[in-house]
Amino acid sequence: MTTDKVTPLTKQDFEALSTFRYQLRKFLRFSEEAAQNNGVTPQQYLLLLHVKGSPGREWATIGELAERLQSQHHSVVALVSRCEKLLLVKRRASEIDRRQVNVYLLPAGERCLATLAGLHHNELNTLSDTFRIPNINAKQS
Repeated sequence: MTTDKVTPLTKQDFEALSTFRYQLRKFLRFSEEAAQNNGVTPQQYLLLLHVKGSPGREWATIGELAERLQSQHHSVVALVSRCEKLLLVKRRASEIDRRQVNVYLLPAGERCLATLAGLHHNELNTLSDTFRIPNINAKQS
């Protein structure tokens, strides 16, 4: 527990949080099943997504991927190795800092990601109203 002051919540706040968590879990379950149905693990899909979603470039570093995945560096190295074996990604030493490894998508990774991201985009569109949560600290009128 944190020592920060906690604002008391109303019954409506708890209902909103409960609904949000339920819908979030439904989306995550959808995501897990979509990835598995397309021949990759949920973590492999997320790795592909974060490589492609790297701001301003077409690659990501292992460190950036570890942060985005909220995972340990060595775990991401192993995940990248598994994706390399599936020919989804390739890694290359940085030309600027040879200690840094950059991860790029390969054509099979691009195709897999395009399929899965399209499915996820459609699913998110069906949930768009659910993910608009009222400010629980706003005064109720």
